[in-house]
Amino acid sequence: MPINFIMVAVGAAFGVLARALTTNWIKRKWNSTFPLATFIINMAGSLLLGFLTGLTIDNQLLLVLGTGFMGSFTTFSTFNVENIELLQQKKYLHLISYLGTSYVFGIVAVFIGVAAGDAVT
Repeated sequence: MPINFIMVAVGAAFGVLARALTTNWIKRKWNSTFPLATFIINMAGSLLLGFLTGLTIDNQLLLVLGTGFMGSFTTFSTFNVENIELLQQKKYLHLISYLGTSYVFGIVAVFIGVAAGDAVT
């Protein structure tokens, strides 16, 4: 059992680094009032976690990549904070589009990922 926690922690360490690097890169490339970095990261995470779910892989590998890496790469808490910030700034159009596109495209990305994982397996 302790090895499972270590595997999740290793995956999480790499996931949070990947998120920080990706966030900084996107913010340098595109300066936007829309929370684009979090949106792209969460969509990519939804697609990749769906792909991992569709694959038939070892449970230990799923702990590292799915629970650890993807769990810390994606960020539900940042997503929620950014929505509250958009609300406080009265950027209602950004708020509605961020919420709507994140949930709709996030679910679609998971379906595509699962289908791709099933096709590969």
